[in-house]
Amino acid sequence: MSNNLQQTPFSILNNKENMRFEIHVEDEVAYLEYRMYKKDIAFMHTFVPEKLGGRGLASSLAIYAFAYAKEHNLPVMVYCPYVAGFIKKYPEYKVQLDPQYYH
Repeated sequence: MSNNLQQTPFSILNNKENMRFEIHVEDEVAYLEYRMYKKDIAFMHTFVPEKLGGRGLASSLAIYAFAYAKEHNLPVMVYCPYVAGFIKKYPEYKVQLDPQYYH
């Protein structure tokens, strides 16, 4: 994966075995789960431990996830409520949504 995905202040890894992007901080793990569906990547669920809240981890995970999808030419499906709200706040990411599922 190229360095241009690292657009956040956190080190994010793609845990392919568990199908999630992860940030490890203070013995805790924040993550955004994904699944591959046909030609798409589906963002399923975002979790940030309560003690790590307010640091921008969830938005960093979303930014990274969209960058990963773009780099790998994967249209995005959104099931995660956090990511759905993120798209409303940052509509420039809407272009990456799979038009078959979003109109």
